Amino acid sequence: MLEDQTTAASSPTAWPAAYPQGYAVVDVETTGLARDDRIISAAVYRLDARGEVEDHWYTLVNPERDPGPVWIHGLTSDALEGAPLFQDIADEFSSRLDGRVLVAHNAVFDWQMIAREYARAGRVAPVSQRLCTIVLSKELGLPLPNHKLESLAAHFGVVQQRAHHALDDARVLAEAFRPSLRAAAARSVRLPLHECRPLTEWTDRAVPRQSAGYGGYRPTSWRPTRKRPACPYPNPGRYEDGKPLKQGMRIAFSGDTSIERDLLEDRAIEAGLHVATSISRLTSLLVTNDPDSGTSKVVKARQFGTPVVDEAAFGQLLRDVAPASER
Repeated sequence: MLEDQTTAASSPTAWPAAYPQGYAVVDVETTGLARDDRIISAAVYRLDARGEVEDHWYTLVNPERDPGPVWIHGLTSDALEGAPLFQDIADEFSSRLDGRVLVAHNAVFDWQMIAREYARAGRVAPVSQRLCTIVLSKELGLPLPNHKLESLAAHFGVVQQRAHHALDDARVLAEAFRPSLRAAAARSVRLPLHECRPLTEWTDRAVPRQSAGYGGYRPTSWRPTRKRPACPYPNPGRYEDGKPLKQGMRIAFSGDTSIERDLLEDRAIEAGLHVATSISRLTSLLVTNDPDSGTSKVVKARQFGTPVVDEAAFGQLLRDVAPASER
């Protein structure tokens, strides 16, 4: 179930000094997309500073539950029965990630699945930064019809042999990432690196899947229900730079965040803020780490003149939210 292979690496010449010294291109297959879902296979391609493959590794993982959409990943309960548990492969996984930037296609998903598995095992993943190849392709302005992995692969002439198999998906991504990285280096593009913070506010509230099958299963959440209580305070208006947030303000979030979005929303609600799912003229503040992106929320915030801060600034503001009674 475990595979390791080492290959030779070459080294191009000029390179931005600020770029990372190594990358771990990762793909995980899972029992589903919900927060209580589990990893069932994982692959890591280790790359050097210039994107050359150093080695690769692959393993199945026993999720201790129904494997989910077998028609997508092809991994049945029988195939996973003798596979190691995540805690059994955590050391090897860590050695593959340690000191490297985690690279994945839709990296926030892979990172959060990995972070939750480490939290269940009472461990912390040795990852401090991640890079999403979707975001990088946008930074490079690649003429892709969409942001699927198959489109990125086709752009660089990479042939995919087995879609939704972690090892092949990781190989394809590694081969597509290398020319992307070189293009970024040639143009001195600042790599879109995001901080990876370990999951420390985690509680396992999952209910095991039933053997009846994935199709009839309604996923449960690893956190309490996401139905938000109504904010008890009136909206005091827009956030003003240099002043504190005030209870009742309407806060919206857009894009990737270092802390899981649910945790940020919970903290905002606990502080007496109103978490909004969309942007309107009544929105007090938009929180985003990418204010130049073209997401609908960022575009509307620009149109309405909604104030914008990044995640770090919002975290500071959350420390001292003014009561609704203050004027």
